[in-house]
Amino acid sequence: MVKHDVSPVEQEQIVQGSNFSEKNHFGDHYRNYEDSARQNIVQENYRKSHVYCTVDKVDELHNKWVKNLGAHGEFSCMEVLELLDLLVDDSDPDVDIPNSLHAYMTAESIRQAYPEEKWDWFWLTGLLHDLGKVMSVWGEEQWCVVGDTFPVGCKFSDKVVFPEYFSENPDTSHIVYGTEHGQYAPHCGLGALKMSFGHDEYMFQVLNQHASCTLPCAGRNMVRFHSFYAWHTHGAYTHLTTEQDEQVTLPWIREFNKYDLYSKGDDLPDPVRLKPMYQALMDKYGIGGKLKW
Repeated sequence: MVKHDVSPVEQEQIVQGSNFSEKNHFGDHYRNYEDSARQNIVQENYRKSHVYCTVDKVDELHNKWVKNLGAHGEFSCMEVLELLDLLVDDSDPDVDIPNSLHAYMTAESIRQAYPEEKWDWFWLTGLLHDLGKVMSVWGEEQWCVVGDTFPVGCKFSDKVVFPEYFSENPDTSHIVYGTEHGQYAPHCGLGALKMSFGHDEYMFQVLNQHASCTLPCAGRNMVRFHSFYAWHTHGAYTHLTTEQDEQVTLPWIREFNKYDLYSKGDDLPDPVRLKPMYQALMDKYGIGGKLKW
């Protein structure tokens, strides 16, 4: 296991000439999974995820959270964002602040880089991308909700952080799920993959099943796959992706990822000042009212 998921040299190349902070909230390099300030919490969360996240568990979570969307209530996105004041992400080595603040930090970092109004959907995506973590506020264990995602139903990649824990996952030795393609056809596409369930898929489904949502497809894909680091940062699982995934979806997710990750060293935002502007954007894109969760 490498010390830094994205090497310090790569990080310096990204932040050089940008407005990104060179270090995270703790003064460390980003995505340090060996000796971060939150090492024990982060590592234990990933251990549970990699040991217990099987095809059967993902199906169970889909039935619980997606199949009967609305069973957990109807709330506005802004109401859910405020609930994330209660959540600190146990998978994140870079910050220990409430996730609501991270949402505004991501959105504002994007707005600073893309200030024209035509990109306002991109700012909004930054604010929305982690709202699915509300599942943990409502009682779901964090290992089922947060952290890097990966496909189940096929061989686990060693490009996923803490890959050593997959050896204890029963699907590793499954006659089908333990093989390179598993239950999937070659180049079946991202949309055909059954991902380890978490906040990405949940929030994507909340948006996608809301009839009046007009957030562009690029934004919805950012929400759905932003935690799939093994693919979008390390190039794993390309035997399952399509040309569309690689040439259209991937560049957008990589662009989004810069602001999601490297804004974690920024100054804390003022949600009270920013809330009216982002509420107006939610209204513009058809998600200003109550959504089913």
